[in-house]
Amino acid sequence: MSLNNGNKAEPKRFPAASEDAQEAELETLEWIVSEAEAGERIDKFVTDSLQTETSRTQVQLWIKDGHVTVNGAAVKPNYKLAAGDAVHVAVPEPVDADVRPEPIPLHIVYEDADVIVVNKPRGLVVHPAPGHTSGTLVNALLYHCQDLSGINGVLRPGIVHRIDKDTSGLLMAAKNDQAHAGLAEQLKRHTVTRKYIALVHGNVAHDHGTIDAPIGRDAHDRKMYTVTDKNSKPAVTHFLVVERFGDYTLVELKLETGRTHQIRVHMKFIGHPLVGDPMYGRSKGLTMDGQALHAAVLGFEHPRTKEQLLFEAPLPDDMEHLLHVLRTS
Repeated sequence: MSLNNGNKAEPKRFPAASEDAQEAELETLEWIVSEAEAGERIDKFVTDSLQTETSRTQVQLWIKDGHVTVNGAAVKPNYKLAAGDAVHVAVPEPVDADVRPEPIPLHIVYEDADVIVVNKPRGLVVHPAPGHTSGTLVNALLYHCQDLSGINGVLRPGIVHRIDKDTSGLLMAAKNDQAHAGLAEQLKRHTVTRKYIALVHGNVAHDHGTIDAPIGRDAHDRKMYTVTDKNSKPAVTHFLVVERFGDYTLVELKLETGRTHQIRVHMKFIGHPLVGDPMYGRSKGLTMDGQALHAAVLGFEHPRTKEQLLFEAPLPDDMEHLLHVLRTS
């Protein structure tokens, strides 16, 4: 999804595969400036609006090179926006990015000639962004595999779907374009099994349920998402209570769609934000370094053999520690 507030137009997209997989680089974007955003510098506006870690310096270079226009005309980086301005960004292909293999340890759960499944630790970024081309899962995969699909270009080779930096757990990557296309199509059809374990604030009243609430950009903070009817996309999360601890609840969550921050936004929406969530959580009570969210189960059809594969990853030590504290207190 894409918009930074309810007044902005739907950005144009040219995805390599499934939008639900969230794997494609955006090549063009367009927004309409709201009254609240009037007076903001164009370079800051674009930097905040992008869904990557693109630096403000990089955006300023795009503006100077004519990749950013306002109402169809080139502007300077210090241009002050007016309400109703149409901001258009043609994101250049990152052909000069220097993404190198790095010997970063990987916990490999499964690997063959087409697919690799890893258990990503909390704190590891999945893919590079312009200006940040090292220390990511992609760098580790390039070192280990040396043969990843090229559908997503040089910054996201092999990446079919992603999980947040501060979420741990299972992630699949494709070693060739045929496998990438097959896995992305399964994500688009919602046939991939994705189950998460999360520790949330509060006592979830119902033993199970479904959160069917559309997600879009937060009108007040473009880096965040929220449940909204404006410029949003459908989002469905199923939950099942696993264990209760009075002021906290351990839940299993099954994704039907794959919107950015979907679980974190949906659980906040129903009044049970994730423990440790730096963006959507609470400042009081139990905490940890990053949200208590783990991608525990991943299942899909092998893109070549058509075999049904299902993988599970145990909870990381930091979440186990929190559960031990709750069970013994």
